[in-house]
Amino acid sequence: MTDRPTGSEFGDGEPVVRDKRRIDPETGKLREPSDGASAAGGPGGQQPPRDPSDLVGPSAQEALLTEALAERTADLQRLQAEYVNYKRRVDRDREAARELVVGTVLTELLGILDDIGRAREAGELEGAFKAVAESLERVTEKLGLVRFGEKGDPFDPRIHEALLHNYSDDVDGPTATMIMQPGYRLGERILRAARVAVSEPTEQLPADAAKADVPVENIDDDKAADESAE
Repeated sequence: MTDRPTGSEFGDGEPVVRDKRRIDPETGKLREPSDGASAAGGPGGQQPPRDPSDLVGPSAQEALLTEALAERTADLQRLQAEYVNYKRRVDRDREAARELVVGTVLTELLGILDDIGRAREAGELEGAFKAVAESLERVTEKLGLVRFGEKGDPFDPRIHEALLHNYSDDVDGPTATMIMQPGYRLGERILRAARVAVSEPTEQLPADAAKADVPVENIDDDKAADESAE
């Protein structure tokens, strides 16, 4: 059996006890830090935390501040752009809702405006009725209602509704030769298409109708009769 060594590099073989309690158990008072602890920056040799600004130089600090300012500026610009887009969207939706409500009300008044127009053509628009009618027309015009459809206008299927069709030597193309009911629009929205009679040039008349000198509307009936006879 070998003998246990009586000494080591850590001492003479006896255990070393270091009392690190800050309160003296005998006196109950706070112990003063030893010189070694003070030099190391505190108990256990830990250094006290330092201000982050001590870790970098003036140039590095300026770069960090510049980067932070750029990030905050970008955030502010993004928020401002989002707000502008939101405001435009709200204004657009509000205007669309307004036009929808106004268009619904004006559509209900179109029949009254038709009655006023017929009374004017018959010479019956006079007296108090004339004043009320003109006042109503001014209000509808102020709200943006526009009447369209005049005799001689080129036929446009987007704004015209053809109720009658014939041929004439007096037109160069499809033309509204009679306005049966005027059309109305609110802005770009068509509230009612103009109902018209359309005339086309005579040279577009089908050859069979021109030779037989019969009304166009009877051509299909004659063809149907011939087919049934066969």
